[in-house]
Amino acid sequence: MNNNHSFDETSKDKQLETFRSYEKGKKLTTNQGLKVAEDEHSLKAGLRGPTLMEDFHFREKITHFDHERIPERVVHARGYAAHGEFELYKSMKDYTKAAFLQEPGSKVPVFTRFSTVAGSRGSAETVRDVRGFAVKFYTEEGNFDLVGNNIPIFFIQDAIKFPDLIHAVKPEPHNEMPQAASAHDTFWDFVANNQETAHMIMWHMSDRTIPRSFRMMEGFGVHTFRFVNAEGKAHFVKFHWKPKLGVHSLVWDEAQKISGKDPDFHRRDLWESIERGQFPEFELGVQIIEEKDEFMFDFDILDATKIWPEEVVPVQLIGKMTLNRNVDNVFAETEQVAFHPGHVVPGIDFSNDPLLQGRLFSYTDTQLIRLGGPNFHELPINRPVCPFHNNQRDGYGRQTINVGQVSYHKNSLADNSPSTSTEKEGGYVHYEEKVDGRKIQARSDSFKDHFSQARLFYNSMTLAEKKHIVDAFSFEVGKVKDKNVRQQVVDMFVNVDKGLATAVAQAIGVDHPDGEESAVAETSPALSQETTAKLPDTRKVAVLLGEQFDGNELESIVTACLDAGMVVDIVSDKFGIIHAENGLAIEVDETFLTVHSVLYDAVLVVGGEVDNPTKFKKDIINFVNEAFQHYKPIGVASTGVSFFDASDAEVGSGIVMADESNNFNNDFIAAVAAHRHWDRNIYG
Repeated sequence: MNNNHSFDETSKDKQLETFRSYEKGKKLTTNQGLKVAEDEHSLKAGLRGPTLMEDFHFREKITHFDHERIPERVVHARGYAAHGEFELYKSMKDYTKAAFLQEPGSKVPVFTRFSTVAGSRGSAETVRDVRGFAVKFYTEEGNFDLVGNNIPIFFIQDAIKFPDLIHAVKPEPHNEMPQAASAHDTFWDFVANNQETAHMIMWHMSDRTIPRSFRMMEGFGVHTFRFVNAEGKAHFVKFHWKPKLGVHSLVWDEAQKISGKDPDFHRRDLWESIERGQFPEFELGVQIIEEKDEFMFDFDILDATKIWPEEVVPVQLIGKMTLNRNVDNVFAETEQVAFHPGHVVPGIDFSNDPLLQGRLFSYTDTQLIRLGGPNFHELPINRPVCPFHNNQRDGYGRQTINVGQVSYHKNSLADNSPSTSTEKEGGYVHYEEKVDGRKIQARSDSFKDHFSQARLFYNSMTLAEKKHIVDAFSFEVGKVKDKNVRQQVVDMFVNVDKGLATAVAQAIGVDHPDGEESAVAETSPALSQETTAKLPDTRKVAVLLGEQFDGNELESIVTACLDAGMVVDIVSDKFGIIHAENGLAIEVDETFLTVHSVLYDAVLVVGGEVDNPTKFKKDIINFVNEAFQHYKPIGVASTGVSFFDASDAEVGSGIVMADESNNFNNDFIAAVAAHRHWDRNIYG
């Protein structure tokens, strides 16, 4: 087909502009372009008579409405997305001939969709779940989709088990409960009877599955792919996305409360950060293994339930993705975008990972039903920025008007066009891997170790992270009604850590497990979130304020917070303007009715005077108590001491008192940057 869009870093945005519709100031028309004179009343036979069939405008309008919905994704239904660009740091030409990975400083447009796996499209966003992290690169050689998750491994090793996994984790079919949750019988029955899940379950029970925001979680390609360079030499590769803001999470009680206070918490966070100009940034890293080293490790590099430990195979950072524009229309872009791990470009190829091989079949298949046929590539969000020409024709939703009589290959009537390309001309040539073996339905013995890396993960956690994992198991398995399934889970995870299994057994009321404590104590510091970047940037602070506050003190701390890149909300008993004792006027952003402590990263207690001081004090105390229980930083201005003293919070880790700090502003910002203060004694 013809495509007149030249390729540069803004080419996708230019292409999308041709499809945008701006209605402001326009006259209402039908879909056929006919101007409409009446849009409030259908055509009737008399004022109180029946509606007439000839009212074509009514029929078009109601019919379109009746057909507005398309099937939601079977998995990853709840998602949100943004546009951006990818900039290359260093050339990868020694490893791959992919054009977008050749020239340092070069840029390509991207579209990134984050999601939850298990919940429906209308479910809450802060549930305990794996998060999808899918990136579409619009390159000059075609679209490359890196379709991954925020966890580097998966539950199963072979794609034939995927329907079983999803059937188990989805709401149980007899009562359609629970929504967007793995804390139920069928999921844990699946886990206990499919022990290849062990490693993934350790990640699933960790803080990784309740991220603070999409902007603060890692992304992984999960599978082993291949880089192939211009000389035909291949290397195995895994892809990583590293957030510049570090990897941070919610605590479970906080996550549950946010689901009720703001079920759109994650998408709102992404939208607002981009609207503020605080663009999320992720660095792309690669782990590379030479083909000759394929079998030198104590794990199979093709096993999707295994990581390549970063201390063994270092991650090279090769570029940066910046998400800098929100979508114009969630349905047209976020909902209709079609990702596929088989969308690759020359220089990127596949491995024999059996889970990846199954995904290569499944993704096209699901788009056919979701998007109404084989022409989903012509939807604006899915169109490549480079020209595309082939002999595919017709079908639902076809937009291209193909000119000419020829629609087959080979031909002489059109000089054999469109013609194939040689490898030197950019034609995709599959890597010539030697394959030799008998047809067999089995799994390699190298895939049979299900517990060593699960143990590595648990050993790498801090004491606080281990406690969260124990609590997560206790909650999730505690929701299982069948006691036999509970016991099976405990007996399974004694293979990871006996202390973990024993603590869970005690919490959920089953027999303590048999088995010996593992003597294996290897760790991988990269697996712990405590080793991540800790910055104040984009952290959200609630300033609790009333009339006659200390204007000089507040102005100083708010200015310091804003200079540090933080977001500040003034929270009071009602909307309007509040005045300081020095005459400073400040506008209220939120009230105690419209927001809650769990929606903020930190609290600054200032206090002041209001019409109902008793309720005001109670509201502040509730804010402080919640923040303290969730290990968040709390700053207390000189006028806020009496409010803090009336709360259950205690002076200690992460508590910054203006009357005790020599440098209150810097100390508070440092406390916010630390994110959580796990050494706080919240249980007495």
